[in-house]
Amino acid sequence: MGLTITEKIFSDRVGKTARSGEIVRVSVDMTIANDITSPLSIRAFEQSGAKRLANPNGFAICMDHFIPAQNISSANQARISRDFALKHDLPHFFDEKDMGIEHALLPEKGLIAPGDIVIGADSHTCTHGALGAFATGMGSTDLAYTMTTGKNWFKIPSSIKVELRGKPAKHVYGKDIILETIATLGISGATYKALEFVGDGLKYLGMDDRFSLCNMAIEAGAKSGIIACDDVTEAFLSDKPLARKPKIFASDADAYYERTIVIDADKMEPIVAFPFLPENKRTIGEAAKMGVKIDQGFIGSCTNGRISDLRIAASILKGRKVAKHARLIITPATQKIALQAQKEGLYEIFAEAGAVVSNPTCGACLGGYMGILGDNERCVSASNRNFVGRMGSSASEVYLANSAVVAASAIAGEISDPRSL
Repeated sequence: MGLTITEKIFSDRVGKTARSGEIVRVSVDMTIANDITSPLSIRAFEQSGAKRLANPNGFAICMDHFIPAQNISSANQARISRDFALKHDLPHFFDEKDMGIEHALLPEKGLIAPGDIVIGADSHTCTHGALGAFATGMGSTDLAYTMTTGKNWFKIPSSIKVELRGKPAKHVYGKDIILETIATLGISGATYKALEFVGDGLKYLGMDDRFSLCNMAIEAGAKSGIIACDDVTEAFLSDKPLARKPKIFASDADAYYERTIVIDADKMEPIVAFPFLPENKRTIGEAAKMGVKIDQGFIGSCTNGRISDLRIAASILKGRKVAKHARLIITPATQKIALQAQKEGLYEIFAEAGAVVSNPTCGACLGGYMGILGDNERCVSASNRNFVGRMGSSASEVYLANSAVVAASAIAGEISDPRSL
Protein backbone atom coordinates (compact mmCIF):
# COMPACT_ATOMS: atom_id res chain seq x y z
CA MET A 1 0.00 0.00 0.00
CA GLY A 2 1.22 3.46 -0.91
CA LEU A 3 1.79 6.46 1.32
CA THR A 4 0.00 9.77 1.74
CA ILE A 5 1.91 13.02 1.42
CA THR A 6 1.85 13.34 5.22
CA GLU A 7 3.32 9.87 5.68
CA LYS A 8 5.99 10.65 3.09
CA ILE A 9 7.08 13.83 4.88
CA PHE A 10 7.59 11.88 8.11
CA SER A 11 9.15 8.90 6.33
CA ASP A 12 11.73 11.20 4.80
CA ARG A 13 12.49 12.65 8.22
CA VAL A 14 12.97 9.32 10.02
CA GLY A 15 14.79 7.68 7.10
CA LYS A 16 12.40 4.77 6.69
CA THR A 17 8.77 4.08 5.87
CA ALA A 18 6.54 5.58 8.54
CA ARG A 19 2.78 5.18 8.57
CA SER A 20 -0.13 6.82 10.31
CA GLY A 21 -0.46 5.91 13.97
CA GLU A 22 3.28 5.68 14.54
CA ILE A 23 4.85 7.95 17.15
CA VAL A 24 8.11 9.52 16.02
CA ARG A 25 10.61 12.09 17.25
CA VAL A 26 11.83 14.24 14.37
CA SER A 27 13.53 17.53 13.65
CA VAL A 28 11.34 20.62 13.24
CA ASP A 29 12.11 23.14 10.50
CA MET A 30 10.16 26.12 11.80
CA THR A 31 8.75 26.87 15.25
CA ILE A 32 6.40 29.86 15.53
CA ALA A 33 5.34 31.83 18.59
CA ASN A 34 3.39 35.05 18.96
CA ASP A 35 3.07 37.82 21.52
CA ILE A 36 0.47 35.85 23.53
CA THR A 37 2.08 32.41 23.42
CA SER A 38 5.81 33.17 23.41
CA PRO A 39 6.11 34.32 27.07
CA LEU A 40 5.03 30.87 28.24
CA SER A 41 7.49 29.21 25.87
CA ILE A 42 10.27 31.55 26.94
CA ARG A 43 9.61 30.88 30.61
CA ALA A 44 9.70 27.11 30.10
CA PHE A 45 12.83 27.42 27.96
CA GLU A 46 14.64 29.41 30.65
CA GLN A 47 13.44 27.17 33.48
CA SER A 48 14.91 24.19 31.63
CA GLY A 49 18.35 25.72 32.03
CA ALA A 50 18.87 26.08 28.29
CA LYS A 51 21.22 28.89 27.30
CA ARG A 52 20.72 28.97 23.55
CA LEU A 53 18.20 27.93 20.94
CA ALA A 54 18.87 24.61 19.25
CA ASN A 55 17.93 26.10 15.86
CA PRO A 56 17.81 29.92 15.90
CA ASN A 57 17.09 30.08 12.16
CA GLY A 58 14.10 27.81 12.67
CA PHE A 59 12.41 29.91 15.35
CA ALA A 60 10.17 32.93 14.73
CA ILE A 61 8.27 35.28 17.02
CA CYS A 62 5.50 37.33 15.41
CA MET A 63 3.96 40.11 17.44
CA ASP A 64 0.50 39.99 15.93
CA HIS A 65 -2.35 39.55 18.40
CA PHE A 66 -2.06 42.85 20.32
CA ILE A 67 0.17 45.00 18.17
CA PRO A 68 0.69 47.88 18.81
CA ALA A 69 -0.04 47.16 22.46
CA GLN A 70 -3.67 47.49 23.51
CA ASN A 71 -3.01 48.20 27.19
CA ILE A 72 -0.39 47.91 29.95
CA SER A 73 -0.87 44.15 30.22
CA SER A 74 -0.28 43.51 26.52
CA ALA A 75 2.68 45.92 26.54
CA ASN A 76 4.31 43.98 29.37
CA GLN A 77 3.56 40.71 27.58
CA ALA A 78 5.23 42.02 24.43
CA ARG A 79 8.25 43.18 26.38
CA ILE A 80 9.08 39.59 27.33
CA SER A 81 9.32 38.62 23.66
CA ARG A 82 11.31 41.71 22.72
CA ASP A 83 13.84 41.17 25.51
CA PHE A 84 14.27 37.51 24.50
CA ALA A 85 14.67 38.42 20.83
CA LEU A 86 17.38 40.96 21.63
CA LYS A 87 19.15 38.66 24.06
CA HIS A 88 19.34 35.83 21.51
CA ASP A 89 19.70 38.07 18.45
CA LEU A 90 16.77 36.33 16.77
CA PRO A 91 16.92 36.54 12.97
CA HIS A 92 13.13 36.13 12.66
CA PHE A 93 11.53 38.56 15.10
CA PHE A 94 8.65 40.61 13.70
CA ASP A 95 7.10 43.58 15.49
CA GLU A 96 5.87 47.05 14.46
CA LYS A 97 8.83 47.50 12.11
CA ASP A 98 7.68 44.60 9.94
CA MET A 99 4.16 43.79 11.03
CA GLY A 100 2.09 40.85 9.99
CA ILE A 101 -0.13 38.02 11.15
CA GLU A 102 2.16 35.03 11.60
CA HIS A 103 0.37 32.68 9.18
CA ALA A 104 0.47 35.23 6.40
CA LEU A 105 3.85 36.76 7.17
CA LEU A 106 6.04 33.64 7.29
CA PRO A 107 4.99 32.30 3.86
CA GLU A 108 5.41 35.83 2.48
CA LYS A 109 8.98 35.87 3.82
CA GLY A 110 9.86 32.48 2.35
CA LEU A 111 10.31 30.96 5.79
CA ILE A 112 8.16 27.92 5.01
CA ALA A 113 9.17 25.47 2.27
CA PRO A 114 7.45 22.40 0.81
CA GLY A 115 8.29 19.29 2.80
CA ASP A 116 8.89 21.24 6.02
CA ILE A 117 7.66 20.20 9.44
CA VAL A 118 6.24 23.29 11.15
CA ILE A 119 4.81 23.80 14.62
CA GLY A 120 3.33 26.85 16.26
CA ALA A 121 1.68 27.76 19.53
CA ASP A 122 -1.44 28.76 17.64
CA SER A 123 -4.11 26.39 16.37
CA HIS A 124 -4.16 27.96 12.90
CA THR A 125 -0.56 26.95 12.22
CA CYS A 126 -2.14 24.37 9.90
CA THR A 127 -2.39 27.24 7.36
CA HIS A 128 1.17 26.51 6.19
CA GLY A 129 0.14 23.10 4.87
CA ALA A 130 -1.00 24.93 1.74
CA LEU A 131 2.69 24.95 0.78
CA GLY A 132 3.01 21.17 0.89
CA ALA A 133 4.38 21.20 4.44
CA PHE A 134 3.17 19.39 7.55
CA ALA A 135 2.11 22.16 9.92
CA THR A 136 0.25 21.90 13.19
CA GLY A 137 -0.47 23.74 16.41
CA MET A 138 1.02 22.77 19.75
CA GLY A 139 1.12 24.11 23.29
CA SER A 140 3.64 26.71 24.43
CA THR A 141 5.59 24.23 26.56
CA ASP A 142 5.74 21.87 23.57
CA LEU A 143 7.39 24.74 21.71
CA ALA A 144 9.90 25.14 24.53
CA TYR A 145 10.94 21.50 24.04
CA THR A 146 11.68 22.22 20.37
CA MET A 147 13.45 25.47 21.28
CA THR A 148 15.85 23.45 23.44
CA THR A 149 16.23 20.30 21.29
CA GLY A 150 15.27 21.24 17.73
CA LYS A 151 12.93 18.24 17.68
CA ASN A 152 9.50 17.12 18.85
CA TRP A 153 7.27 14.10 19.14
CA PHE A 154 4.45 13.46 16.67
CA LYS A 155 1.80 10.83 16.20
CA ILE A 156 1.53 10.64 12.41
CA PRO A 157 -2.10 11.36 11.53
CA SER A 158 -4.19 9.33 9.13
CA SER A 159 -5.74 11.29 6.29
CA ILE A 160 -9.12 12.32 4.95
CA LYS A 161 -9.22 13.16 1.25
CA VAL A 162 -11.20 16.22 0.20
CA GLU A 163 -11.63 16.11 -3.57
CA LEU A 164 -12.47 19.43 -5.21
CA ARG A 165 -14.23 19.27 -8.56
CA GLY A 166 -14.90 21.95 -11.12
CA LYS A 167 -14.30 25.68 -11.37
CA PRO A 168 -15.76 27.54 -8.38
CA ALA A 169 -19.00 29.35 -9.18
CA LYS A 170 -19.25 33.14 -8.98
CA HIS A 171 -18.14 34.57 -5.63
CA VAL A 172 -17.22 31.11 -4.35
CA TYR A 173 -13.73 31.06 -2.84
CA GLY A 174 -11.51 28.89 -0.68
CA LYS A 175 -13.41 30.14 2.39
CA ASP A 176 -16.68 28.72 1.06
CA ILE A 177 -15.09 25.40 0.18
CA ILE A 178 -13.66 24.93 3.66
CA LEU A 179 -16.97 25.96 5.28
CA GLU A 180 -18.69 23.34 3.10
CA THR A 181 -16.07 20.80 4.15
CA ILE A 182 -16.58 21.60 7.84
CA ALA A 183 -20.36 21.36 7.44
CA THR A 184 -19.93 17.94 5.83
CA LEU A 185 -17.50 16.58 8.42
CA GLY A 186 -18.71 18.44 11.52
CA ILE A 187 -16.45 20.28 13.94
CA SER A 188 -15.01 17.01 15.30
CA GLY A 189 -15.27 14.88 12.18
CA ALA A 190 -11.58 15.16 11.34
CA THR A 191 -10.16 15.00 14.86
CA TYR A 192 -6.41 14.26 14.71
CA LYS A 193 -6.59 13.65 10.96
CA ALA A 194 -4.79 15.34 8.10
CA LEU A 195 -7.22 16.98 5.69
CA GLU A 196 -5.65 16.54 2.27
CA PHE A 197 -7.12 18.67 -0.52
CA VAL A 198 -6.88 17.22 -4.04
CA GLY A 199 -8.73 17.29 -7.35
CA ASP A 200 -9.02 19.21 -10.59
CA GLY A 201 -10.73 22.08 -8.79
CA LEU A 202 -7.46 23.04 -7.14
CA LYS A 203 -6.07 24.47 -10.37
CA TYR A 204 -8.63 27.26 -10.11
CA LEU A 205 -7.56 28.23 -6.59
CA GLY A 206 -4.66 30.62 -6.05
CA MET A 207 -2.48 30.51 -2.96
CA ASP A 208 -4.71 32.92 -1.00
CA ASP A 209 -7.63 30.51 -1.38
CA ARG A 210 -5.43 27.54 -0.53
CA PHE A 211 -4.21 29.21 2.65
CA SER A 212 -7.86 29.72 3.63
CA LEU A 213 -8.59 26.02 3.01
CA CYS A 214 -5.77 24.77 5.22
CA ASN A 215 -6.24 27.53 7.80
CA MET A 216 -9.65 26.28 8.87
CA ALA A 217 -8.82 22.55 8.86
CA ILE A 218 -8.61 22.90 12.64
CA GLU A 219 -12.28 23.95 12.68
CA ALA A 220 -13.12 20.38 11.65
CA GLY A 221 -10.85 19.10 14.43
CA ALA A 222 -8.02 18.24 12.02
CA LYS A 223 -4.39 18.00 13.07
CA SER A 224 -3.34 19.54 9.78
CA GLY A 225 -4.45 20.61 6.34
CA ILE A 226 -2.23 19.95 3.36
CA ILE A 227 -2.05 20.49 -0.40
CA ALA A 228 0.66 18.96 -2.58
CA CYS A 229 3.01 21.37 -4.31
CA ASP A 230 2.06 22.16 -7.92
CA ASP A 231 2.50 24.94 -10.50
CA VAL A 232 0.49 27.37 -8.38
CA THR A 233 2.68 26.71 -5.36
CA GLU A 234 5.87 27.02 -7.37
CA ALA A 235 4.73 30.33 -8.86
CA PHE A 236 4.05 31.69 -5.36
CA LEU A 237 7.47 30.59 -4.13
CA SER A 238 9.39 31.71 -7.21
CA ASP A 239 10.29 35.14 -5.84
CA LYS A 240 10.85 34.02 -2.25
CA PRO A 241 14.35 33.55 -0.77
CA LEU A 242 13.42 30.17 0.71
CA ALA A 243 15.03 29.30 4.02
CA ARG A 244 15.42 25.66 2.97
CA LYS A 245 15.53 23.65 -0.22
CA PRO A 246 12.00 22.42 -1.00
CA LYS A 247 11.21 18.72 -0.74
CA ILE A 248 8.31 17.90 -3.02
CA PHE A 249 6.06 15.02 -2.00
CA ALA A 250 2.72 13.76 -3.33
CA SER A 251 0.44 10.97 -2.22
CA ASP A 252 0.59 7.61 -3.98
CA ALA A 253 -2.43 6.55 -6.02
CA ASP A 254 -2.98 3.59 -3.68
CA ALA A 255 -2.50 5.51 -0.42
CA TYR A 256 -5.01 4.77 2.33
CA TYR A 257 -7.58 7.38 3.36
CA GLU A 258 -10.02 6.96 6.21
CA ARG A 259 -12.65 8.80 4.22
CA THR A 260 -13.10 10.68 0.97
CA ILE A 261 -15.52 13.56 0.51
CA VAL A 262 -16.25 15.32 -2.77
CA ILE A 263 -16.94 19.05 -3.10
CA ASP A 264 -18.46 20.18 -6.40
CA ALA A 265 -17.22 23.77 -6.38
CA ASP A 266 -18.91 24.57 -9.69
CA LYS A 267 -22.31 23.88 -8.12
CA MET A 268 -21.75 25.82 -4.91
CA GLU A 269 -23.11 29.09 -3.61
CA PRO A 270 -21.24 31.30 -1.15
CA ILE A 271 -21.63 29.90 2.38
CA VAL A 272 -22.44 31.59 5.69
CA ALA A 273 -21.73 29.83 9.00
CA PHE A 274 -24.31 30.96 11.55
CA PRO A 275 -23.62 31.20 15.28
CA PHE A 276 -22.22 29.52 17.18
CA LEU A 277 -20.29 26.88 15.22
CA PRO A 278 -18.38 26.91 11.92
CA GLU A 279 -20.39 23.83 10.87
CA ASN A 280 -23.71 25.71 11.12
CA LYS A 281 -24.04 26.20 7.36
CA ARG A 282 -26.48 28.22 5.31
CA THR A 283 -26.10 29.00 1.63
CA ILE A 284 -26.11 32.72 0.87
CA GLY A 285 -29.42 32.19 -0.92
CA GLU A 286 -30.93 30.90 2.32
CA ALA A 287 -29.20 33.46 4.53
CA ALA A 288 -30.11 36.48 2.40
CA LYS A 289 -33.83 35.68 2.76
CA MET A 290 -33.66 35.77 6.56
CA GLY A 291 -33.10 39.52 6.94
CA VAL A 292 -30.24 39.16 9.43
CA LYS A 293 -29.36 42.73 10.36
CA ILE A 294 -25.69 43.34 11.13
CA ASP A 295 -23.83 46.00 13.08
CA GLN A 296 -20.34 45.24 11.83
CA GLY A 297 -18.46 43.64 8.97
CA PHE A 298 -14.87 42.45 9.40
CA ILE A 299 -12.44 41.51 6.64
CA GLY A 300 -9.06 40.32 7.90
CA SER A 301 -7.36 37.64 10.03
CA CYS A 302 -5.02 34.80 9.03
CA THR A 303 -7.95 33.37 7.07
CA ASN A 304 -8.98 36.23 4.80
CA GLY A 305 -6.74 39.26 5.23
CA ARG A 306 -4.78 38.78 2.03
CA ILE A 307 -4.52 41.01 -1.01
CA SER A 308 -7.14 39.06 -2.98
CA ASP A 309 -9.63 39.61 -0.15
CA LEU A 310 -9.01 43.35 -0.20
CA ARG A 311 -9.37 43.44 -3.98
CA ILE A 312 -12.65 41.51 -3.80
CA ALA A 313 -13.98 43.89 -1.15
CA ALA A 314 -12.92 46.95 -3.14
CA SER A 315 -14.63 45.67 -6.29
CA ILE A 316 -17.91 45.51 -4.39
CA LEU A 317 -17.51 48.68 -2.32
CA LYS A 318 -16.45 50.96 -5.18
CA GLY A 319 -19.08 53.65 -5.71
CA ARG A 320 -21.17 52.35 -2.80
CA LYS A 321 -21.53 53.22 0.89
CA VAL A 322 -21.57 51.18 4.08
CA ALA A 323 -25.09 51.22 5.57
CA LYS A 324 -25.81 54.04 7.99
CA HIS A 325 -26.34 51.74 10.97
CA ALA A 326 -23.35 49.48 10.17
CA ARG A 327 -19.56 49.69 10.19
CA LEU A 328 -16.90 47.86 8.20
CA ILE A 329 -13.39 47.13 9.47
CA ILE A 330 -10.70 45.97 7.06
CA THR A 331 -7.41 44.61 8.37
CA PRO A 332 -4.61 43.64 5.96
CA ALA A 333 -2.67 40.62 7.15
CA THR A 334 0.82 42.09 6.58
CA GLN A 335 2.54 45.39 5.89
CA LYS A 336 3.37 44.22 2.38
CA ILE A 337 -0.31 43.56 1.70
CA ALA A 338 -1.20 46.97 3.16
CA LEU A 339 1.33 48.72 0.94
CA GLN A 340 0.12 46.84 -2.13
CA ALA A 341 -3.48 47.79 -1.37
CA GLN A 342 -2.49 51.45 -1.01
CA LYS A 343 -0.55 51.32 -4.27
CA GLU A 344 -3.61 49.92 -6.07
CA GLY A 345 -5.86 52.64 -4.67
CA LEU A 346 -7.92 50.26 -2.56
CA TYR A 347 -7.62 52.37 0.59
CA GLU A 348 -9.24 55.30 -1.19
CA ILE A 349 -12.15 53.09 -2.20
CA PHE A 350 -12.52 51.84 1.38
CA ALA A 351 -12.44 55.35 2.85
CA GLU A 352 -14.96 56.69 0.35
CA ALA A 353 -17.28 53.78 1.14
CA GLY A 354 -17.08 54.55 4.87
CA ALA A 355 -14.91 51.60 5.89
CA VAL A 356 -12.00 51.89 8.31
CA VAL A 357 -8.63 50.21 7.70
CA SER A 358 -6.47 49.13 10.64
CA ASN A 359 -2.82 48.16 10.90
CA PRO A 360 -1.94 44.48 10.36
CA THR A 361 -3.06 42.59 13.48
CA CYS A 362 -5.19 39.66 14.61
CA GLY A 363 -7.16 42.24 16.59
CA ALA A 364 -10.87 41.88 16.01
CA CYS A 365 -10.73 38.18 15.10
CA LEU A 366 -10.08 37.08 18.67
CA GLY A 367 -12.01 39.92 20.28
CA GLY A 368 -8.71 41.49 21.27
CA TYR A 369 -9.24 45.02 20.01
CA MET A 370 -9.79 46.97 16.76
CA GLY A 371 -13.41 45.85 16.51
CA ILE A 372 -14.73 44.29 19.72
CA LEU A 373 -18.46 43.55 19.66
CA GLY A 374 -20.82 44.86 22.32
CA ASP A 375 -23.94 43.27 23.78
CA ASN A 376 -26.46 42.05 21.19
CA GLU A 377 -24.31 43.16 18.25
CA ARG A 378 -23.96 41.04 15.14
CA CYS A 379 -20.90 40.81 12.92
CA VAL A 380 -20.46 39.09 9.58
CA SER A 381 -16.78 38.20 9.56
CA ALA A 382 -14.22 36.80 7.14
CA SER A 383 -12.34 35.29 10.10
CA ASN A 384 -12.36 31.67 11.23
CA ARG A 385 -14.40 31.22 14.43
CA ASN A 386 -17.87 32.17 15.59
CA PHE A 387 -18.01 30.69 19.07
CA VAL A 388 -19.88 32.44 21.88
CA GLY A 389 -17.98 35.62 22.76
CA ARG A 390 -15.32 35.09 20.12
CA MET A 391 -15.22 38.74 19.04
CA GLY A 392 -16.30 40.37 22.28
CA SER A 393 -19.49 40.21 24.32
CA SER A 394 -20.91 36.76 25.06
CA ALA A 395 -24.23 38.28 23.99
CA SER A 396 -22.93 39.08 20.49
CA GLU A 397 -23.17 36.94 17.36
CA VAL A 398 -20.61 36.20 14.64
CA TYR A 399 -21.49 34.94 11.15
CA LEU A 400 -18.60 33.59 9.05
CA ALA A 401 -18.43 34.30 5.33
CA ASN A 402 -16.09 35.21 2.50
CA SER A 403 -14.90 38.77 1.84
CA ALA A 404 -17.43 39.38 -0.92
CA VAL A 405 -20.34 38.48 1.35
CA VAL A 406 -18.93 40.69 4.13
CA ALA A 407 -18.60 43.69 1.81
CA ALA A 408 -22.07 43.22 0.31
CA SER A 409 -23.59 42.80 3.76
CA ALA A 410 -21.91 45.95 5.06
CA ILE A 411 -23.48 47.91 2.19
CA ALA A 412 -26.94 46.44 2.77
CA GLY A 413 -26.73 46.46 6.56
CA GLU A 414 -27.84 42.84 6.59
CA ILE A 415 -26.43 39.55 5.36
CA SER A 416 -26.64 39.84 1.58
CA ASP A 417 -25.70 38.02 -1.61
CA PRO A 418 -22.81 39.73 -3.46
CA ARG A 419 -24.06 38.20 -6.70
CA SER A 420 -27.06 40.54 -6.54
CA LEU A 421 -24.89 43.66 -6.79
